[in-house]
Amino acid sequence: MSRRPAVLPSRRSLLAGAMALAACTFVVVPVRADSAAQDMERKVKAAFLYKFLMFAEFPPTAFADPAAPMVIGVAADDAMARDLAQLVAGRTVNRRPVVVRALREDEAADGLHLLFVGGSDAARLARIARPAAPLLIVTEAANGLQHGSVINFRIVAERVRFDVSLEAADKNKIKLSSRLLTVANLVHKGAP
Repeated sequence: MSRRPAVLPSRRSLLAGAMALAACTFVVVPVRADSAAQDMERKVKAAFLYKFLMFAEFPPTAFADPAAPMVIGVAADDAMARDLAQLVAGRTVNRRPVVVRALREDEAADGLHLLFVGGSDAARLARIARPAAPLLIVTEAANGLQHGSVINFRIVAERVRFDVSLEAADKNKIKLSSRLLTVANLVHKGAP
């Protein structure tokens, strides 16, 4: 009787995460004004936000201590903050708990690891994020990458997809996994 070699748990979890991220890429989200479609689109984006943390590498200086949580800030989208908080409750990324903080318009993005700026006003990003520390910035505005976002959501053929700016990732001291880049809609190496 032959035995198959054991798969390391970390490799298995990485593969499962990559497969889940790829599966989310192909979720059909009708682009309609009804609330059910908007709810589905928001839930898909929330799942992406959580998964993005798994495929981003932050320098050790991004955390106060080894047990410090990964903090996701959500600006201009209270419904996303609620959905995302429910999704990450009790979950971890790299053995760190994940917490969600809803940001108010005048609140700084200090202490965050990922900042999601909702809505179509890309200029809002400039008012909120002035990253001195490593920060993965995600937007959904049509020209979010031009305003400094690292990842920008798009609807392509009725699916939630995303574009990536490697220049913004470098500027914000974030390293993105090649696995994330392979499922991106577009990857910009220079200024978008």
